[in-house]
Amino acid sequence: MRAWVVSAQRPGTVEPAELPVPVPSGDELLVRVTACGVCRTDLHVRDGDLPAHRERVVPGHEVVGEVVAAGPDAVGWEPGTRVGVAWLRHTCGTCTYCVHGQENLCPSSRYTGWDADGGYAEYTTVPAPYAYRLPPGRPAEESAPLLCAGIIGYRALRRAELPAGGRLGIYGFGASAHLTAQIALAQGATVHVFTRSPAAQELALRLGAASAAGATDPPPRPLDAAILFAPAGELVPVALEALDSGGTLSIAGIHLSDIPALDYQRHLFRERTVRSVTANTRADGRDLLALAAERPLRVEAALYDFEQAPRALDDLAADRVTGVAVLRVASPPRS
Repeated sequence: MRAWVVSAQRPGTVEPAELPVPVPSGDELLVRVTACGVCRTDLHVRDGDLPAHRERVVPGHEVVGEVVAAGPDAVGWEPGTRVGVAWLRHTCGTCTYCVHGQENLCPSSRYTGWDADGGYAEYTTVPAPYAYRLPPGRPAEESAPLLCAGIIGYRALRRAELPAGGRLGIYGFGASAHLTAQIALAQGATVHVFTRSPAAQELALRLGAASAAGATDPPPRPLDAAILFAPAGELVPVALEALDSGGTLSIAGIHLSDIPALDYQRHLFRERTVRSVTANTRADGRDLLALAAERPLRVEAALYDFEQAPRALDDLAADRVTGVAVLRVASPPRS
């Protein structure tokens, strides 16, 4: 099969490869990939911002496809079933975190496109307990970004503890942010967006944001909550200073540049809170997909052919993507 791989010996690039089609074992499903979202985490894997977990790994963890085969322990999955493959791939199920509903913190967790080959390929595998059944109808290119950008944004919004009808600030307005803004707006929030990209500012206003300004501009009014999607640590004090008393800043990324020194009075006093977001639980995924089925989210997608994976990653790195980038890996099967 055709695939793209990241080499730990050559950070900053993805390389074409011909790999054998994987054979599903145990409870794994073999999935024929239709589309795969291009996530900023893929950039962190490509560029070595995240330590290599596997040499020549196939990146990609926003996968939509169909089941073509199943391992002997995968029960109830028929060939042709439409399926989504997301970031979280394995947890132990027995540690304190797993038992208490915090499987995203499991020390034994493993991830698609980092620990195991992902969706920048014509086929991939996923353990059946970590696969999502997807309904027919929504195009694969629109469903794929929900599997990370949507799920992580949903968890980040929950972690921000935005009060009903509150004012939410969103810093950075890419794949995850443009979906999260729609969820918050549907819940009655007032959304203010802060991004250096004029195109992203325009998109934010089209989606219903009350304002869209530069990344370091102050909000029209103090914020009840904020989410930092940009991997820019220098925006942490900016966002904290924009919070009202008792406000919470949720930091959504898996990687963040260094945070400058904070001034206690300006940034933290009056019970302002900083919270990180670490991966997601499967419950987050199910909840987000159920919400998206009830209130369809508009996905602003820039589509790339499979052969254009390096360009898609370069465009994302250079902020040339408005919304989310998606690889079209294969034509969807005829129904």
